[in-house]
Order: sequence, then structure tokens, then C-alpha cells
Amino acid sequence: MNLKQKIALWLGAANLAVIWLFPPFDSFSFTDTKALIFAGFNFRFARGVNEVINGDVLFLEIVVLLVNVGIAWLLLRDVKNIIGTKGRFNYQNAILLVVAANLTVILLFPPFQFYYAITRALLPSFQGFYFIFMAGPMLTIVTPILYLEVIFVLFNGAALWLLFNLVKERELSPQEATELMRKLSGKQHQ
Repeated sequence: MNLKQKIALWLGAANLAVIWLFPPFDSFSFTDTKALIFAGFNFRFARGVNEVINGDVLFLEIVVLLVNVGIAWLLLRDVKNIIGTKGRFNYQNAILLVVAANLTVILLFPPFQFYYAITRALLPSFQGFYFIFMAGPMLTIVTPILYLEVIFVLFNGAALWLLFNLVKERELSPQEATELMRKLSGKQHQ
């Protein structure tokens, strides 16, 4: 692991601490005690009496953060002996960047529905996609649809990343092959 990868892991740990300190909250509706309304992000120890942490959205935030840290760790790896690449940019790195951008956009603009339209259906209806910090108090996040979005992005990104796996070992020149054979045969006799 190189220094840049260590920095990415430390930044990921710092972001995880911020996510833990400022989780997403739902508040109970005053008109219907069974309906939860997305109340935004608040300091963990300063929540109101009618607020509860939205575990589904918190879980998604943590998963997206860990995936993005993993993407950063892969992007910052030392690339050696790869034919046809100049520097660090290749198709795999581009796919990782697109996946990270998609996951960020998905969490910034999640699917919302009006709290009074909450049903017990497997895939509830939704009102639309709103910026997470500007959604009104009458909207709640539709976590099953949000889960589906994240799963599709991760699956497609992983499939494309494996498809464009262009890591090939550099072929040895005849002189390098001869030198390697001498080194290996010398180690066998010792």
C-alpha cells in the first residue's frame, strides 16, 4: 500500500466519523404516529424527542462511502508493467470514476414520496428525485428504490471493470529471460 492509498483510507475513516456524528433522521408525523417523515441530517446527540435515526439511509451512506474509498484505493494503486497505458488513466480507472460519480449523485438526489402515500407494497410509488438537503418535510425517502439504484450501479460498474481488465505482464526480452533463468538456476543449486 502506497502513501496515497493510506491517505484515501484515512479520509474515508474521517468521513465515516462525520456520517456517524450527523446521521439522517426521520420524525414521527403529528397526524399519523405510524408514518415517518425524512427530517434531514442532525447531530447524533441533539435529536428531538419525535426523531429516530433512519437506519436504511445511514446504511446506504456507509456502503456508498466504503465503495468510494475502495474505488479511490484502486485508482491510486501503483501500476507497473501494463502495456498500452500511459500514466494511471485507463478504461478501468474511468469506470471507477463514473461509478463513484453515479453513487454520489444517487445519494444527493434520492427518490422521495409523500409520507401519506406510504404503502406496504414491495416497491412503493415515488414522487420524484429531489436534492437531499432541499426536500420538503412532507417527503420521505423510498429506500427500496434507492437500494435498487445502488445495486444496479455497483453491479454494472463491477462487470465493466472486469470486462476492461487489461492488465498484461510485459514480455521479457531474450536477454532478460536468460538472466532470469540464470538467477533461478543459481537459487536451485544453493
